[in-house]
Amino acid sequence: MFARTYGATTMGVDGLIIDVEVDSAAGLPGFEIVGLPDAAVKEAKERVRTAIRNCGIQLRQEKVTINLAPADIRKDSSGLDLPIAMGLLAAYGVIPADSLAKALLAAELSLEGECRGVRGILPMAITARDKGLTELFVARENANEALLVDGIKVYALDNLLQLVQFLNGEERLEAAKPDAAAAAPPAEEMLDDFADVQGQYQAKRALEIAAAGGHNVLMVGVPGSGKTMLARRVSTILPRLSREEALEVTKIYSIAGLLPHNGGLITKRPYRSPHHTTSMTAMIGGGSIPRPGEVTLAHHGVLFLDELPEFSKKTLEVLREPVEDRRITVSRIHATLTYPSSIMLVTAMNPCPCGYQGDKDHDCTCTPGEIKRYTRRISGPLLDRIDIHIRVPRVEYRELSSSHKAEPSAVIRARVEDARARQHRRLRRYGLFCNAQMTHAIICRECQLTAEAQQLLEQAFQQLLLSARSYDRIIKVARTIADLAGEETIAAAQIAEAIQLRNDMGLNQE
Repeated sequence: MFARTYGATTMGVDGLIIDVEVDSAAGLPGFEIVGLPDAAVKEAKERVRTAIRNCGIQLRQEKVTINLAPADIRKDSSGLDLPIAMGLLAAYGVIPADSLAKALLAAELSLEGECRGVRGILPMAITARDKGLTELFVARENANEALLVDGIKVYALDNLLQLVQFLNGEERLEAAKPDAAAAAPPAEEMLDDFADVQGQYQAKRALEIAAAGGHNVLMVGVPGSGKTMLARRVSTILPRLSREEALEVTKIYSIAGLLPHNGGLITKRPYRSPHHTTSMTAMIGGGSIPRPGEVTLAHHGVLFLDELPEFSKKTLEVLREPVEDRRITVSRIHATLTYPSSIMLVTAMNPCPCGYQGDKDHDCTCTPGEIKRYTRRISGPLLDRIDIHIRVPRVEYRELSSSHKAEPSAVIRARVEDARARQHRRLRRYGLFCNAQMTHAIICRECQLTAEAQQLLEQAFQQLLLSARSYDRIIKVARTIADLAGEETIAAAQIAEAIQLRNDMGLNQE
């Protein structure tokens, strides 16, 4: 007999429906899985046969062929165990052949027939709903994640036998309901707050501008000046995630297997801080079975690179595409995948190898050649893509010992959200949500400069030998400063501040 069920795997950050076609016929006993299965899917035949037997179901010894369609795409999910098992039982007549015509099955099976959770349930559920499937059977631990998708009925399974008895009308199985703890967004805790940062007023102002416009930042300062402390708090002043953004982030973390145990919606903006030994593949994603990298895990959030010159040159250079285009394309033999990477890049470095160049309290022991080699580890094209360059000086004792509390993150976030609201009204017709995403054509249409501002920018362009990219980025930062001030036109003071934020480092390689 022939039977068909529906399983799913993931491709990039989306789900992919897999037709599981099962044929059982008389002949020499055998069990073959075709359709480019990877090792985990090939091993499913041993898990499935043993799980069925341990559930007390005896099958005849026949020649079984299972085809996973489309056949030209590699299948890499152990969640295909359940659709393979149910297709086999339907082919043998144990369950009605048409009982799963509108259902998606996704769970791994233990040898005892228990259902185990798999990664990527959220994108699978979204794709199943879009393809017209109305039911979704998953392991209990994946139920809360699947319930994030409206318009599809979710059933939480404990074991294979439970599903068999439900389809045969021998057991009642209620549709799952959201767990109250997972459905309610968790109360946001400001464990890292800008109120804890004493002094560093210029750096905090620069990071507020960066957060308001989605701009990239480079911080240069001596060891212990607070660069890492500031970077950890950037995500606390970014606008709250919208429902659509939260779903995108949750999909990515589901595929990466990094969702919390309750499987609820991720409501906090991501903050990723990979070590400087991180490989190029780990940074952009990929592998024999492509997985999201750090730039994708930081989507709609912050990617912080501490000790920037210590990263390998290859790892830094691959950042140019995601920083510029807000996506990263990974090409492999079997597929070319595009991952989203709309990130705010925050970087930090010392001014020299010893870290004390320009510090009034310590003597720098580096030679000019050593300093030049150190700063040249960051290429000009990458540095050109970073909008804001700021110096982070050593904090004075009187600031550290002051009892006066600095401005908290909640107050700064309110100003950032107001500025983002202005940007959204201006840019929504282009499908953009922050100033950093503007192209040159949009800048020409939407960024009006006063005559004094145009004159100042022309003077800076000629004297500082700015590139065309620098010209655009200075206007973007000035537009954000104007949005924070509630101004519709960019004035000379805002252009001057934007130029200072880009060119006071001594690191420009224009």
